[in-house]
Amino acid sequence: MVHLPDRIQRLEELAKDLWWSWTPDARNLFRRLDYSMWRMTAHNPVRMLQLLPQETIERALNDPDWLASYDRTLARLDAARAARNTWVESHCPEIAARSIAYFSAEFALHQSLPIYAGGLGVLAGDHCKEASDLGVPLIGVGFMYPQGYFRQSTTSDGWQEEVYEKLNWADAPIEPAVTPDGKPLVTAVPLGNRTVIVAVWRVLLGRVKLYLLDTDLEENAPWDRELSARLYGGDRDTRVQQEIILGIGGVRALKAVGSDPDVYHLNEGHAAFVVLQRIRDLCEKGWNFDAALEEVRRTTVFTTHTPVPAGHDAFPFHLVETHLSGAWGDLGTHRERFFALGHYDNGGGPMFNMTALALRASGAVNGVSRLHGDVTRQMWQPIWPGASLDTLPVRFVTNGVHVPTWISFEIARLLDTYLGADWTERHDDPAFVERVLSIPDDELWNARQALRAFLFGFIRERARQRWAAQGAASRVVAAGTMLDQSVLTIGFARRFTGYKRPELIFSDPDRLARILNAGRGVQIVFAGKAHPADDVGKHHMQRIYKRALDPKFGGRIAFVEDYDLHVAHFLVQGCDVWLNNPRKPLEASGTSGMKAAINGTPHMSIGDGWWAEGFTGGNGWLIEGRADSGDQGARDWADAQALYALLEEQVVPAFYDRGTDGIPHRWLQIVKESIRTVLPRFSARRMVKEYVRDMYLPALKGQPAAGSRQQAAGSRQPAAGSRQQAAGSG
Repeated sequence: MVHLPDRIQRLEELAKDLWWSWTPDARNLFRRLDYSMWRMTAHNPVRMLQLLPQETIERALNDPDWLASYDRTLARLDAARAARNTWVESHCPEIAARSIAYFSAEFALHQSLPIYAGGLGVLAGDHCKEASDLGVPLIGVGFMYPQGYFRQSTTSDGWQEEVYEKLNWADAPIEPAVTPDGKPLVTAVPLGNRTVIVAVWRVLLGRVKLYLLDTDLEENAPWDRELSARLYGGDRDTRVQQEIILGIGGVRALKAVGSDPDVYHLNEGHAAFVVLQRIRDLCEKGWNFDAALEEVRRTTVFTTHTPVPAGHDAFPFHLVETHLSGAWGDLGTHRERFFALGHYDNGGGPMFNMTALALRASGAVNGVSRLHGDVTRQMWQPIWPGASLDTLPVRFVTNGVHVPTWISFEIARLLDTYLGADWTERHDDPAFVERVLSIPDDELWNARQALRAFLFGFIRERARQRWAAQGAASRVVAAGTMLDQSVLTIGFARRFTGYKRPELIFSDPDRLARILNAGRGVQIVFAGKAHPADDVGKHHMQRIYKRALDPKFGGRIAFVEDYDLHVAHFLVQGCDVWLNNPRKPLEASGTSGMKAAINGTPHMSIGDGWWAEGFTGGNGWLIEGRADSGDQGARDWADAQALYALLEEQVVPAFYDRGTDGIPHRWLQIVKESIRTVLPRFSARRMVKEYVRDMYLPALKGQPAAGSRQQAAGSRQPAAGSRQQAAGSG
C-alpha cells in the first residue's frame, strides 16, 4: 500500500467504502490520480492504492484542484453516512431510528467483490445502495465467499470452463467486523453434532453496512471450511448447511455486533432459517411457540424471485433434521411444529421447502413484478387451503435498478444539463423526467455514438488480452474483433439457461444471415455464464460461440467471455438494442433491460417480467409470436418469426433512417421514450420507497402490509401446525 500523507489519509477509507462506486465525484477522484492504473485495476481503488508509485501521490498533493475535490468528496461521504436530510428523515421519520435486516445469499456490489452470480445478487446490491441514498436504516447479511463465483473461460470449440480463484482479501473493499468492545466478531453455529465457527466481515456502503459470514477458519474441519468457499457450490447436503449458517449464523452475528433489527427482510428462501433462530430467541425469553411465531411473522418481509418450482430449495426432512439437531435449544419440544412450516409437496412427495417456510412465517410477501405476483399466487395457493387467489397475502413490488450505479457518464451529463443537477434526487418522478424530451437530438446521438465506441474499444482490448493469454486466432474472431462500431448492435447478456432461449434468434439461420448482412447490417453481442451444473445452458453457449465463427454470418456475431458487473456496464450502455426472449411466464422480472433502457438502449422483449408493465408502444418493441398451438416448439418458432419481422420492418429501418444532418431522428424518439418511461418507473429509488411504505412501515406498526390481499382475507394465516396437518396444505 502506498504511503498516504496525513493530508489525504482518508483516501484509503474512501476506497474501502463502496459509496464511491456510484458517486461521480468520488470515481473521478481516483480516475484523476492515475487513469491508466484505474483502467488496469478494473476500477478497483483498493488495488490501485497498492500499486501507485509514491510520486503519483506527491503530484496529487501539489494539485490544488485535486485536493479541493478530495475535501468535497470526503465531506459528502460523511454526510452520506450520517443520513441527514434524507427522504426517510423527511417522509418516514418513524423508521429513521429503527433497523431492517436484509438477508440474501448473494450481493452484487462491485466487480472487486465477486460474491454474486446474477440477477438476485444485482437486485440485492442495488437495494442496499438505494437504501443508503434514501437514508433507510438497512443492515445487509450474506456470505463472504473466498472463491466467489467462477471466472468463465472457453475452450477453442466454445465449451465453458469454470475457474475458481481465491480472493486476495487485500484487494477487496472489506474488513473484519468487530463487536461493540472492539474484538473480532466471531459467532458459533450448531450444525448437526458439531459447532461451526463463523467469522464476520464488514462492507461499507455509505449509510448501509453489510455483514458477510465466512467459515474458512483454522478452527473448523476442512469440510466445514469449504461451506462458504463458493457461491452455490456443492450438493444438496452442502446447500442445506450453507442455508442454516446464513439464517441461524446471520441472526447470531447481528446480535453479536449489537444490532437488534425491528424488521427482517428475506430476499429469497435461502435465508428462511432466520425464522428458527428468531423463534428460539423469543422462546428462551419466555414466549410460547405460537406467540413467538406470530411475532416473527409480524416483523418478517419475504421476497420471492422464482416462478419455476424447481428453483425453490427443498430438502428431504431427514437431511434437515440431521443438520438442525443441535440448533433447537428450548425449542426441542416444538420440532414438529417448525417442520410443519416448511412442509410442502410439489408433486414428488413431501419435502422441507424453504420458500414454504418463508411464506408461512412472513406477514408480508411479494413477487418482483405484477405478472410474477400473479404467478406466485397461483404456484403457492396450497399454502392457504380454501382461499381464493384474490385473497392471498401476496403482493408485488416490481424490481428496479440503482440509477447512479448503472447510468453512463454521457447520459448523466445530458440529464445534468436538461433536467438539472438535482435529477438524481428526483428521477423517480415521472412528471419531472418528462424534460428528457427536450434533449437535442444531435447531443443525444453524439452521446450514444460515444457509448458504442467505448463498447467496441472494450471488446477489442479484451479480445487482445485473451489472445495474448490463451492464443488461438478463432478466439479473436469470436470475441468480436470483426464488429463494426457504426453498425446497429444488439446485446443479449444474461445467464445461459433453457428458458431464456438464447438461441431463439438462430431459429431460421438463413433469414437471420440476410438481416445481419443486408445494407449497412446488424450485429449481435452475446455474453453470459451457464451454471456449472447446467449442461443444457453450456450447450446453448457453445453453439452460439460456433455461430460467431460461421462465415455465413460475416463476422456479425460475437461472444464476450466472463460476463460480470464490469462487462455489463459496457454492454447495457453501448449496445443499440437490448434483446430478451424468455418463455413466458418464466422471467420473474429481469433488470438488465432496465439498465439498458435508462442509457438510451431500447428494450426488445417478450411481454414477460417487467416488460409486461414497461412497454408503452413507443419505448421499445414487444415480441408477440402468434402460435395457436400449445406446442413449445411452435411457440418458439412463432416468437422467432415475430422477432425477425420487428428487425426487418421496424428496428433496422428506424436506425438507418438518417436526416440530411446524418442523425436518425425517428430512432432518437424511441431512445428518448425509453429513458423517459423507464427511468422513473423502474428505478431502485421507486422500488425501495415502495418497500418502506408498503412493507417495512406496516411491519413496524404491526399492521398488514399495505396493499396486501391479506387485508381482504381477514388476516388469513397460512396452514401449518404439524407435518400431518400441513400435508393437506401442499
